[in-house]
Amino acid sequence: QVQLVESGGGLVQAGGSLRLSCAASGRTLSRYNVGWFRQAPREEREFVAAISGRTGTTNYADSALGRFTISKDNAKNTVYLQMNGLKPEDTGVYYCALDGGLPIKRSSGEYDYWGLGTQVTVSS
Repeated sequence: QVQLVESGGGLVQAGGSLRLSCAASGRTLSRYNVGWFRQAPREEREFVAAISGRTGTTNYADSALGRFTISKDNAKNTVYLQMNGLKPEDTGVYYCALDGGLPIKRSSGEYDYWGLGTQVTVSS
């Protein structure tokens, strides 16, 4: 019954910004760790950022640290990924995912539920 819907992707020039949203139904996000992952064509899915449900603790990949910010709005049951200073290497399909365990995980195999993704393309 859980559904995760990502939105906010698109085409942006290098140096620009996008805000991705992950809206959940069937589960309360405050009870789960929520991770953002991305996957470029023909490459493995990689961790970007995560936020814990219980404490709001955040965790960022080195590539995202200082440029991306993960946050959540519990009233809207939505998690956001604000992406600033985008680079062409940020291009890929971005997915949100839920994991009920602690601590926050960086491996995609540790997450239980996934959205269908939203495309982010950064031109040089």
